[in-house]
Amino acid sequence: MNITAALGFLWDYRLALSIGFGNTLYFTALGLAFGLTLGFLVSVVRQAGHPVLQVIAATYVEIFRGTPVLIQLFWFFFCLPAILGMELGNVFSTVLTLSLYMGAISSESFRAALKSIGAEQRDACVALGLPTRVSVPYVILPQTVLRAVPTLLSNCVTLFKESALVSAVGMADLMYQGQMIADSTARPIEILTATALIYFIIAFSVTRIVSFYERGYLARMRL
Repeated sequence: MNITAALGFLWDYRLALSIGFGNTLYFTALGLAFGLTLGFLVSVVRQAGHPVLQVIAATYVEIFRGTPVLIQLFWFFFCLPAILGMELGNVFSTVLTLSLYMGAISSESFRAALKSIGAEQRDACVALGLPTRVSVPYVILPQTVLRAVPTLLSNCVTLFKESALVSAVGMADLMYQGQMIADSTARPIEILTATALIYFIIAFSVTRIVSFYERGYLARMRL
């Protein structure tokens, strides 16, 4: 295969790939924003919520951690509209699936971080007369995020890679664009290899950041 010709071919489709990559980042960002918020709330409920709410939260986490993301996506895209009797669209189904999946996997990271926070922190909040609406976002949340960052970043990489599945419901993400170009040009080697490299570069970069943070975090813990 001629490398120059392959690069020229990819350059001709740079706009389509850029649009797909932008859509991938967009849906990943939405999934992260909603999912991380949900994950923290679920972890708080599982840690110190009402027993009934704890069961509901635990069931939600186990379902979304224990089933393939593709099945979740298909269920929200095909089954939920049939149950509700209304069309939800692939955008809503995509964001909902990624958010709920991210919420489930990140809740375990937050829960582990919450357990590592000493009881004296909560006792101090009570002693100072801080209500829950103040102590949780200003005292508990910052410490939880600091401890959970390494695993949360790994979860971000997982969500970024899983987002390739949204092409199955017609979302024009990077994977969808790559597949369409491959089908229309009959040149899957160049385009799908380039698509895989883009996913790899992003995922590898974030994992390096995770390793760097972990080394720095562990060094601070030893001080």
